[in-house]
Amino acid sequence: MPDGQQVGRLLLIQIGNGATPEVFSNLCGITTRSFNMSANEVDTTIPDCANPGNTPQRTAEPGIKNRTFSGSGKFVKSANSTTFMTHVNDATVFNAKVIVPGLGTYTGAWFVSEFEFSGEMEGNMDFSATFVAAGPLTFEVEA
Repeated sequence: MPDGQQVGRLLLIQIGNGATPEVFSNLCGITTRSFNMSANEVDTTIPDCANPGNTPQRTAEPGIKNRTFSGSGKFVKSANSTTFMTHVNDATVFNAKVIVPGLGTYTGAWFVSEFEFSGEMEGNMDFSATFVAAGPLTFEVEA
C-alpha cells in the first residue's frame, strides 16, 4: 500500500462495557463503514451598508458540530453484540470509541439513531446502524 494510505477496515467503532475501568471491544461483523464530521453553517451575511444595491458576499461561521458513524455488515451473536443490542432495543446512551486510521480516536457517549436487520432466505442476517454522538466527544490524535 502506498505511503500514508489507510486501510478502510481499520475504521472501527468499539463499544464500552460500562465497567470501571471501561473496556472497549470492536463491534464485530461490520464490512462497510463511514464516519461523518460536519458542522451547521451559521449565516453571517450582511448587505453592503454604503452601497445596498451591491450583491452581498455570502459569509458564514461554524455552528453545531455533528459526528456520526454508520456501519453495516453481517450480524455476529456474541456477548459484546448482546450488550450492544440491549442499548439499541432500549434506546440508551453508551460509551464508545470511533477509531479513524491516520487521524485519531473520538471517545464519548453515543446512541444508535437507526438500526435495521435484513436477510435473504439463503443468506446470513445483515444489519446496519447509525451512531450519533450523545454528548461532547474527546479527540485523541493518532500517535
